[in-house]
Amino acid sequence: MNSNVSKPAHSWRPRTKAVRGGLSRTNFSETAEAMFMTSGYVYGSAEEAEASFDGTLDRMVYSRFKNPTVATFETRLAEMEGVPEGMNIACRATASGMAAVHAALLCQLRAGDRVVASKALFGSCHWIINELLPRYGVERVFVDGTDLAAWETALAKPTTCVFLETPSNPTLEIIDLAAVCELAHKAGAKVVVDNVFATPILQSPFELGADIVAYSATKHMDGQGRCLGGAVLGSPEFCNDVLGPFLRNTGPALSPFNAWVLLKGLETLDLRMERHCANALQVARFLETRPEVARVIYPGLESHPQHQLARRQMKGWGSIVAIELTGGKSSAYKLLNGVELIDISNNLGDAKSLMTHPWTTTHQRLAPEDKLAMGISEGLVRLSVGLEDADDLVEDLGRALES
Repeated sequence: MNSNVSKPAHSWRPRTKAVRGGLSRTNFSETAEAMFMTSGYVYGSAEEAEASFDGTLDRMVYSRFKNPTVATFETRLAEMEGVPEGMNIACRATASGMAAVHAALLCQLRAGDRVVASKALFGSCHWIINELLPRYGVERVFVDGTDLAAWETALAKPTTCVFLETPSNPTLEIIDLAAVCELAHKAGAKVVVDNVFATPILQSPFELGADIVAYSATKHMDGQGRCLGGAVLGSPEFCNDVLGPFLRNTGPALSPFNAWVLLKGLETLDLRMERHCANALQVARFLETRPEVARVIYPGLESHPQHQLARRQMKGWGSIVAIELTGGKSSAYKLLNGVELIDISNNLGDAKSLMTHPWTTTHQRLAPEDKLAMGISEGLVRLSVGLEDADDLVEDLGRALES
């Protein structure tokens, strides 16, 4: 009997898949996943090398193409992702989240194609859509992601790709995935969803009609600020025939060491997200009581404009809270400089609570009018709520606001 697997992986429940998905022990029968820190592989003969490169023989040939540790991470994440019954998906890992977004789009676009995207995007994602794609003759159209009429108008013309984040970074807009996917498919478009804020634990874009899902594994999947990584998930045909050659020849390969770290992160992702969500909701409710705060943006609050939509398509509210301060940039800086427990950092999804000022950090290079169109003001602060005791976080924020 194979000691690696006690029952078919497809029948396991999600938490079991997070711990055991993709596990393939070596002849040493190690407990933890093996780490294969190798760039290349050897062949028993010249004929074997030829067969490996022409595809006759399915085996590892170079770690830019495939690596055993990276393959285990890809398999586990694909097994964890929620999909409709009967649907198969594959995963390809990348060196960072932005490498994943870039590859998910560029692998399927040509000059003359058309992309429709929500305007509320992370700064680097906005740059790819707004600056990079037009250089190669790709038309791009931005819409208000929360306005279905705007999507319908934009998708009245044939379109190649739709790209969106939900919840968006940093203003936590929630987009009706099922409705947008239906409109996109009528226009002939593939829907690419950046699911980083929700993670596969809180939201399943494939179950709502998405074609491709991208992640920054750097965030919650690692969860402890240790390494970079990204992933793209889609049908086996897309991953093998469209995305695969792009990654193989452009080279944004994930390090085997980083893949191993991310594998260990996936084992506790479900547990950590449960605490992240509970802490964030407590912090958001506290902030709503503060007179210094003009607005708290968190999908779990009834005051969030898409609260009911988030309730329908998400299994939890996430770890990110956006705070709009009454005094603009000056008040935002006072809050950032006033907290003692919470760190100033542009990362998110960490065990430690982190806070940043998007206007001057993550979205600094965007034009002021673009920031404002996304809902980013000079008084906006993004808080990534960590795994500390929520009461300590509330006390830290309270002291900083009072000062």
